[in-house]
Amino acid sequence: MPSKAILLTAAIAFSGVLAAPAEATTASSPQSICGSGFGLVSDGTRPVKTQRGERYGTVYLLYNRGTGENCVVTVKSRFIGSKTQMSARLTVMHRARNQKQDSIVRIDAGKFGQYAGPVKYWAKNACVQYWGTIQATSGSIAGGGRTSWGNCG
Repeated sequence: MPSKAILLTAAIAFSGVLAAPAEATTASSPQSICGSGFGLVSDGTRPVKTQRGERYGTVYLLYNRGTGENCVVTVKSRFIGSKTQMSARLTVMHRARNQKQDSIVRIDAGKFGQYAGPVKYWAKNACVQYWGTIQATSGSIAGGGRTSWGNCG
């Protein structure tokens, strides 16, 4: 009888009935990636494109009024499931009275199947920039976001 158990196990494994890894599931929204209380901000959705205009995904900026945190995620629309180099970057500029301070940069970068991030940092009464990158399976790189300071306050 052990041979039947082995055959059944092999049949299940080859049929694809086994559960897929958690990272293979699609993220439903940037809000679900950032977590409870986060919402998209004005000017918080930018395409991630190559220089030739090919869109590989979207980078999002969200804010949580309760915690004062910003959150950035980069989500693929192409190459989903293929682990390619990606990044999500949040830059925060806190201002003291009549003084500029050094900016704080937080980055999540690595090989991901669906999204990079969430990158969170406290940014109440501060200005932020955000940026995301996605590398194609062929090696070409797309980028997008906002390099000017915005969402201050």
